[in-house]
Amino acid sequence: MAKLFRACSGFNVFTNFLKPRLEVVVVPNRGRKRLNPPPKKRHPLWFLQQDRALNKDDITKENAAFVQEVIESKYGTPDPQSGSYSPLKVPPIEPTAEWTPESRRTGVIARKIGIYPMWLKNGKKVLTTLLHVCDNHVIKYIPPEDWTPMIQPSRRPVLPKRKQGCLLVGADSVDPQKFTKQYCGLFTEAGVMPKRLLCRFMVTPNAALQPGTPLMASHYRAGDFVDIRAKTMDRGFQGVMKRWGFKGMPATHGVTKTHRRPGNIGSGGNKSRIMPGTKLPGHMGNRYRKFVGIKILRVDYKHNVLWVLGQALPGETNSLLQIYDSILNHRKIRETERAPPFPTYIPGKAPLPDVQWDESLHQFDAPTIEFEVPDNK
Repeated sequence: MAKLFRACSGFNVFTNFLKPRLEVVVVPNRGRKRLNPPPKKRHPLWFLQQDRALNKDDITKENAAFVQEVIESKYGTPDPQSGSYSPLKVPPIEPTAEWTPESRRTGVIARKIGIYPMWLKNGKKVLTTLLHVCDNHVIKYIPPEDWTPMIQPSRRPVLPKRKQGCLLVGADSVDPQKFTKQYCGLFTEAGVMPKRLLCRFMVTPNAALQPGTPLMASHYRAGDFVDIRAKTMDRGFQGVMKRWGFKGMPATHGVTKTHRRPGNIGSGGNKSRIMPGTKLPGHMGNRYRKFVGIKILRVDYKHNVLWVLGQALPGETNSLLQIYDSILNHRKIRETERAPPFPTYIPGKAPLPDVQWDESLHQFDAPTIEFEVPDNK
């Protein structure tokens, strides 16, 4: 007869009578989530296998030139300045609704370039991070009634009616010969080249954009606050000193072979186990982190580059990040004058300068700031 195990949550778990040797044991979680879940290695369901083996042994130079000509006839020629394609087959979408505090726009995907110093008007030096909005296009829009998130709440039997949809955005166009036919089919309706990265942004129905709409750095303005989400650097397996910043043991005074060890972790006596969330050696990095309330100090509309305040953004150089409107600043905007371009900036509506600076930032072409030193005599 199968064994019966009673879990701490009050549920009974029976084993299968067809497999009498199988024993199901339920480990109690004591009502708390894991503090440090391991990084997810699996891909979402909508992210298909994209790479394929590209064999060019039997392709001559004439055939390669013909294939490149077919690609350019289908997707257009790349921009000589940025090297990206802009094959918008339909005219840009016309804004049909006004911005409201409840509206939520889409975000963009940018590439981390590096760190650059800037100076404020009061003479203070700040470090900024340069983000290049690299060839963003809208791939697909899913309305709220058709969109089902992958992560569903387990304790809620009836899901409420969703007020926001999903907008699929791709960045960094690549050669379609390097991807499978199934993956390239995701971009057929949008009429754009296959993208290296796909991201989903939650938007309200009045901020929906049609497939193929380009997203540039003009989606934001200098002085706006954004949230940035990206995957941190993969450090591999690290000890407690590098992973958690432990001080370590003394180098002398009888200390032997425990200079970089964590030391006593407690939990002795009746418990006799390691408590969940204890800071121990393990895998470091390769997890998604979000920085909230990052201010944009400078925007280069000509080259699609953003200067954001701070130097500790997640991800290494040349990695892709997700940028979207900050919820903190979204609640403060109540006036129509401070409304962002909605649903995005439409080219030709209002001319933009090549570079836009924040009010607190000192421009390079401005006169040098001089401060008078008071005479203490």
